[in-house]
This record gives sequence, C-alpha cells and structure tokens, in this order.
Amino acid sequence: MTEQTDPLSVSRGRSSLSRRLARNPLVNLVAAFVVLALVQTFLVRLYSVPSGSMESTLDIGDRILVNRLAYLGDGPADGDVIVFNASTAWEPAPAAETNPLKVAAKWVGGLVGIGPTNDHVLVKRVIAGPGETVSCCDAEGRITVDGTMVDEPYILEDLPFETGILDCSTVPASLRCFTPFTVPDDQYFVLGDHRSASSDSIAQCRGAPTTTTCVRLVDRSGVVGHVFSIVFPFTRLGAVS
Repeated sequence: MTEQTDPLSVSRGRSSLSRRLARNPLVNLVAAFVVLALVQTFLVRLYSVPSGSMESTLDIGDRILVNRLAYLGDGPADGDVIVFNASTAWEPAPAAETNPLKVAAKWVGGLVGIGPTNDHVLVKRVIAGPGETVSCCDAEGRITVDGTMVDEPYILEDLPFETGILDCSTVPASLRCFTPFTVPDDQYFVLGDHRSASSDSIAQCRGAPTTTTCVRLVDRSGVVGHVFSIVFPFTRLGAVS
C-alpha cells in the first residue's frame, strides 16, 4: 500500500523553515547586502567626496547621494553637479590591491559608501555640453557659454582677474582666461566650484592655448549620475545645487 504525504504537514514544514531562515542573522545580512548592491547599482549610490575641488558646495568627506537614473534620457544639463568615472586622462588609476582583506574591505566600502572603495570617480560641475562653446572671460571675468554670461554664485576663490590690470588682454594674462572651446558630441566640460584649487577640464590649459590636447572632458558613458543631496555630516544635510 502506497504511503501518502500529508499536504498540511509539508506546508507546516516549509513555513517552519521559512521562519528559521527569516530569523537567521547571516541570512538577513546577506539579504541586506543584496538589496544594497541592487539599489546602488541601479537607483541611488552613496559616495564620499574625495577632494576640496567642489568647496564650499561639497566639502572633503561629505557623503553624497547620486541619482543613477537621472540621465537615462537626456544627458547632464549645464550647472548639474555630477559624479563620473575618471579616465587616465584625468589621473592615473590606483594600483590594483593584492591584499585579500583590503580587497574585501574596499568591496564593502563601495557597497555601503563608507571607508575605502574600488571606485575611481570624481565630482565636478557641468559648465558646457555637446556642441556648446565655452570661454573665459568677459569684461568682468566671467565664463560665457555660446556668448552668454554664466552666473556662478557658487564659486569659491576664483583665480585673480582685474580689468585693465590682469585680464585676458594683459601680458601676462590672467590664469582665469581661456580661448573659446567647442565641446564635442557626447562630451561634457566640467569645472570645480573651488575654481583656483580644482583639477578640472581646463586646468592643464591655463596659461597656454586651449586645445583638445590639454582640455579634459567627461564622456557621456562615464557619467555615473547626478549629485542631489548631502546626507552626512548631518550639519550639512540638504539638497545640492
């Protein structure tokens, strides 16, 4: 005679197993890491500001939230603060880590946004996008895009400029000055808000002709997302503009 399995007993067994798994700290930890990984890969990512080039909009060590969905359609707009993957044109890639513990620590850091990470990214402000012509300076020392002055209330410690004394027509010219440059397709021209202390798109051209060999641009494919908020320290909590 064939022995029959009680469906109710099987159901109770599965329910009991589910409860045990739900209470297991290791299972919960793994689930939390999976959720974090998915959120940071596809939705919002937490980064630490690596330098003072964006002061005082962003300070060194600020924890910022980056919207990874912001540019699914159109690319960044002028004025957006973005995080992007730094190519070797910007700075040398860090040496590969060989210590297994440090490799694991960097993986966790990249996942939770705290501590060292494997990310090789920078944060800057978009000044001009594809097809736009950017230059500096007008008579008052301001950047123009397609001939229109850019209002930049966020600038901290710009390079010296004084009309008639140290401007774009004097010898030597102000280091703030650079000749017109038209941004190629799928590229972005970015600067730091701490203008005199930023290694940005124009940094290597200051004091020299503005050419494609010295201008460093951000490729559309390298844009990680739009910085929209500071979340730590709590004294600086708020939107980024």
